Amino acid sequence: MYPYDLFWGITLYDIFIILGLCAAVGVFLFYADKRKFDSNLQVLVLADAAAAVLLGFGAAMLMQAIYNYIESGVFEWNGMTFYGGFVGGAAVFLAGYFGAGHLLYRKAESKPHLENAFTVFGIVSCCVIVAHAFGRIGCLTAGCCHGAVYEEYRPFTVPLLHISTENKLISKEYTVPVQLFEALFLFALFAVLSYRVLKGKQDVLPLYMICYGVWRFAIEFARADERGETIVSFLTPSQLVAVLLVLGGIAFYVFLILRKRKASPPSSPPSSTV
Repeated sequence: MYPYDLFWGITLYDIFIILGLCAAVGVFLFYADKRKFDSNLQVLVLADAAAAVLLGFGAAMLMQAIYNYIESGVFEWNGMTFYGGFVGGAAVFLAGYFGAGHLLYRKAESKPHLENAFTVFGIVSCCVIVAHAFGRIGCLTAGCCHGAVYEEYRPFTVPLLHISTENKLISKEYTVPVQLFEALFLFALFAVLSYRVLKGKQDVLPLYMICYGVWRFAIEFARADERGETIVSFLTPSQLVAVLLVLGGIAFYVFLILRKRKASPPSSPPSSTV
């Protein structure tokens, strides 16, 4: 863990955030080319994604500020939380995608943004996953978002060193590196869902919502992250959002199944012979 400035006020955390954003753009361009999206649709998604990222970062900072206020009673802009960025960014992306897409293709006979919507959402999901994975490595280098802390070594823990500005060791504890575990999980999820995207599957977004929701709910038990209570007393705020994410993913998946069945032509009854 090295949260200190490297040069020009840039830290390892900043570098991994930048790497994540670059990886997300590269993944989109590669997958969009594989799925043969037209250039207008690619520009629409990239411009929309840029707006979603900028406003998503603002939403992530706002959510963290709210968490800080719940924990300490002080409203301060310090840090970010993934859920805030995810929800805020998703809302901006959907509004921009359908709104700008309607204007872009209003005079066209075909509507590529509607015809390819579920494929676009799947590709964007993969982009979010790979960016999130690099971001979690950034959290590891910054020493934030770690798991429970213990005075002595326990299985699945790593040393947590507290070092002064003079590079002198202040104290040594042991923590569960949930940032590393989550990064590994996200890279694995990225590989699985990328395979489904390239195979033309349209269920990538609901699968992402379900898989990440289940993972986040489980990993919260290992986190040292007290951020207040929820309307469900035995759930943390992150666990409650995870439950809603899973339920939303299941509903979306059921919708896709019903949509596919409705689109499939009914099978004709076997012809009878006299």
